[in-house]
Amino acid sequence: MGRKRDIFVAALVLLILWEGAALLLNSMALPEPWVVLQDLIAKFANGSLLDDMVVSTFRALAGIFLALITAVPLGLVIGSEKAVRKRISPFIYLLYPIPHVVLLPLIIILFGIGNFSKIFLIALIVFFQILVTTRDGAKNIHQNYFYSMQTLGATRLQIYRHVILPATLPKIMTAMRISVGTSVAILFFVESFATTTGLGYIIMDSWGRADYVSLYTGISSMALLGFILYLLLDRLEQHICRWVVSH
Repeated sequence: MGRKRDIFVAALVLLILWEGAALLLNSMALPEPWVVLQDLIAKFANGSLLDDMVVSTFRALAGIFLALITAVPLGLVIGSEKAVRKRISPFIYLLYPIPHVVLLPLIIILFGIGNFSKIFLIALIVFFQILVTTRDGAKNIHQNYFYSMQTLGATRLQIYRHVILPATLPKIMTAMRISVGTSVAILFFVESFATTTGLGYIIMDSWGRADYVSLYTGISSMALLGFILYLLLDRLEQHICRWVVSH
């Protein structure tokens, strides 16, 4: 209950600061929050904003999911198997620092301007975040846990299931929370051109038309999307990582 209250107070403080800045600047470029809220409610009510939010949510979730199902198994294997880590780590070392967002024009050339190219870029960027965190989590598991399972006659698959995955799960959830912010940020970029749908398109279109209320409505909607995804992950972590959250 205390945490919810703190979040509410923080949100209230941000709104007060926004209102104060809007009154102080007295500029069309910074409308008051209650004006944006009215526009947000109106556009949700008529369905125009809801459609774009559904599209953006699908793209973000699909990208995260695609990255998750590929990065986690690979990260567990690389972190746990020294021979594999020795061969794969140099490639990660070379590929991870690359600013993958610059690959968007190439991805569009290869896969077209549809949803897949946008999802693929989100997945590509989030993939390395999850991969590196999962690899490091699996690599740092104490050897005594493996010895105990081996003494009991556990197979390698059982060790992965009962030792490596549970021990790495909190790190994976941390990477997922970080990935939510990253995916929403990349979502804005991929929806800012070569599309006519999504919250990123609304933001750029409103900016081009100097419709600042709609601009802030789009920004607020994207912030709301990121916040909702973060809350869902937080709830999920409380459910599957109870031994960590309880501390």
